[in-house]
Amino acid sequence: MRFFKKSLITLILITGVNSIAQDIHFSQFNGSLLNLNPAFTGFFNGDYRVGAIYRTQWRAVPVPYNTVSFSGESRIRPMMEKRDMVGIGVVFNNDRAGDTRYHTTQLYLNGSYIHSMKEDSSLLVSGGLNIGYGSVGFDYNKMTFDNQYDGLNYNQSTPTGEQFQWTNDNFFDLNFGVAGQYILNRKQRFILGTSIHHLTAPKISYQGNDVSKLDRKSSTYVQFVTPMTQKIDLVAELLYNRQGKYNEIVPHASLKYYLNKDANQAIMGGISARAVDAFILRAGYTYKNLQAGVAYDINYSKFTAATNARGAFEVYIIHIFFKKYQTILKKKPCPIFM
Repeated sequence: MRFFKKSLITLILITGVNSIAQDIHFSQFNGSLLNLNPAFTGFFNGDYRVGAIYRTQWRAVPVPYNTVSFSGESRIRPMMEKRDMVGIGVVFNNDRAGDTRYHTTQLYLNGSYIHSMKEDSSLLVSGGLNIGYGSVGFDYNKMTFDNQYDGLNYNQSTPTGEQFQWTNDNFFDLNFGVAGQYILNRKQRFILGTSIHHLTAPKISYQGNDVSKLDRKSSTYVQFVTPMTQKIDLVAELLYNRQGKYNEIVPHASLKYYLNKDANQAIMGGISARAVDAFILRAGYTYKNLQAGVAYDINYSKFTAATNARGAFEVYIIHIFFKKYQTILKKKPCPIFM
């Protein structure tokens, strides 16, 4: 029984910590920028930006995994610094997984400073920091144990013979990132961002001294946009994550077709690949200051037998708002990530 209990605790920790270590994982990383890198806070052409993204994963298993994230941000111009901006944002994440309803809830406050290296704003650099509070836990009443089986039937009212000191734990988190954007000839755009997550190496425990530490994670994001014709842009992206002994590389390529370039009305379609895990089909739509996208993961990992290749469905929406007077820079860059 003691071995069973330790194994159960280990399984819960591995499942939960893995989901946290991925920092609320999304296939459309451009739809959840503040989770990706705090330096992207305020890194857009406008005054306010709000967004939401929802992911449901492994619908073929009895209890799928569901994740949702909301974000809101604004940017202000510091006094005496006409070419610089300060970004302020907030992020809320919630993730629920499996029979035990293992959940992760996070609330982050983001801040960034964006500096224009050139007067026409064709070269921007940014540094950002976010401070967060997280809570993880599971529903003990959803769990079953061998003591509750009498050899023929399961009896929920039978004592489990198990005890957890607690079923929830909280932690403080700190993340840092830098980013830059360079616009070439007013047509091509290059964005690079890198961030370090879990600077405080938070510790999570449900049982005495059985502690699991969240390793620091480095994340690098690259985006390159270039026109192929007057109506078609090529969008290439790459995300690289490293945490402990684990690595993740997600390349992506899509085409953006403009229906009305003056109104930024366009449709997008592309494909990504997550090594040894899934192919990701992505589609998107933009109109003026609105951006939306959907994605579907086709799973091909060893877990395919359980998922029936049904990985995940994901949808996001982002909207940028302007004040009555525009506070944009002298040369209007392409709307970032639009």
